[in-house]
Amino acid sequence: MYFTVEQALSVYPLSEARLVAGRAGKSRIVRSVNVMDAPDITDWIKEGEMLFTTAYLIKDEIHTAMQLIERLNQCGSSGLGIKLGRFWNAIPDELMDKADDLGFPLIELPYQFTFSDQMKGLFRAEMKRNTGVLQDVLEKQVRLMRFALKSDNIGQLFDDVAAVIGYPMAVVGSRGQMLYNSSPVPDGELLANWPWPTHHKWMKSQSWQAFCVPLMKRDRCTGFVLFFNPQLFLSSMEESLYSQAAELLSFHMNFNVEDYFELSVQKDFGLLLKRYLRHGLPVEQVVDYARRWEIDLFEHSYRCVLTWFPQDGFAGARTDRLEKLKNEFLSHARLQQLNGMHILMEEGLLSVFPDDGKDEGRLESSLYACMSSRTVAEGGMPKAAISSRKKKPEQLLEAFDECRQTSRLAAEWGADSPVVKYETMDLAILFEHVSKERMEAFCDRWLGGLTGKDPDYANEMLHTLETYLEQDGQLNETAKKLFIHRNTATYRIEKLSELLDVDFKKMNDLLRLKIAFMFRRVLKREQPASTVAGTDSHWQKGRIS
Repeated sequence: MYFTVEQALSVYPLSEARLVAGRAGKSRIVRSVNVMDAPDITDWIKEGEMLFTTAYLIKDEIHTAMQLIERLNQCGSSGLGIKLGRFWNAIPDELMDKADDLGFPLIELPYQFTFSDQMKGLFRAEMKRNTGVLQDVLEKQVRLMRFALKSDNIGQLFDDVAAVIGYPMAVVGSRGQMLYNSSPVPDGELLANWPWPTHHKWMKSQSWQAFCVPLMKRDRCTGFVLFFNPQLFLSSMEESLYSQAAELLSFHMNFNVEDYFELSVQKDFGLLLKRYLRHGLPVEQVVDYARRWEIDLFEHSYRCVLTWFPQDGFAGARTDRLEKLKNEFLSHARLQQLNGMHILMEEGLLSVFPDDGKDEGRLESSLYACMSSRTVAEGGMPKAAISSRKKKPEQLLEAFDECRQTSRLAAEWGADSPVVKYETMDLAILFEHVSKERMEAFCDRWLGGLTGKDPDYANEMLHTLETYLEQDGQLNETAKKLFIHRNTATYRIEKLSELLDVDFKKMNDLLRLKIAFMFRRVLKREQPASTVAGTDSHWQKGRIS
């Protein structure tokens, strides 16, 4: 039961009663009604409980009656109803004066109605009121569900939800920015005690009150909505309605605009990064902005990723494709978890991802999962170049340059993999200006042992050796990649050691062979027909990755 004393006195047959003292307490909440039938009744009174009595236990001692009122007031009772005609014909003036002093409602109950009549009247009124509230809430929930299926602009959605709720509303973003306010309360007054706790609560001042509900995205608070309801209390059904409205607002804010932080702070931060990379803006300004808005991108190690489309059309189509790719990165479940920042550059889409090195390969696999799901109709599969891990903000320019060099070499070499790491290209960058003659001599020195062998045999052995080097000398992984038994892989490696006169247990020999295969790729790209590094032309039929 939730009535004020004033509202309860308007319900028949309690409406026949009379408030004779303690009018200052007429706004007290009546949560239940009890009957006084024991001298220690105050030990059992609950907050908000109204007490009915015939005055039998206090009829002879006015001092006891005054103590009863004091004790009831201390317990938070909502009032005392005294039925006259049996033991008292009138309520003593001293008792009424005491009730006025305490602001404690003192009610004169009519003789012709029993206590059960008064209680039944209140219960019926409460049931009728709850039924009306339930019908109203259900109707509003139906209207909210209609809005849930729309994709209108967010401002119109705010107006529509406020209209359904029937009270003014305000929406505040996660950083304390006022997004919407249809109440007469100034923004500054509403945000005076920012930040707010992330739970349901009443916010009140002398001139207004509002029920505050946090807007949640998974476990993260993305804002708050305030419903300016003038009622003194809310039923559980009304609280449920407000929670449903908050869920709707949270969904549309995060789904349609990816949260206002993405539209404002991230956009501004992206422009700062762009100015740093292009025009030499001091990195301190970038770091200061990140700390001010709690962007922890440079608080730990990070990597840069440059994503581009190998065959771009005219500038407009290229920009559209990159914008669409950015949206895919933002909405892809695995990439979302990496908390990256994405910026459109002339070279492609630049992304910066925190990377503490604890889950090696997670970034590469997540990028591949996102890009491999694309179809030809969506623009085909893009390419991505990943920088080495950086620890300081001022290394961002270096990371960006690594991405550009890696993307250039991957494009020149026609790399098959959609995701290429700088670590796999740094040797190529280092030896990029070595002359063709020296490359040929080096390859002949370290791979010449297969010259003159049967073409199919030489091709198979080269393929085995290159796979072995790609798997960092791991025989089990080499066998899996080649779909052969481990013993077969072991035999081939031992035979290659004999033919090429190398020791695969020595790091220097492994490094030289890696460089030789890198030179072969460069020479293969420049010499489409004749021999490579002094070997027979049938080598050109081999697998060159």
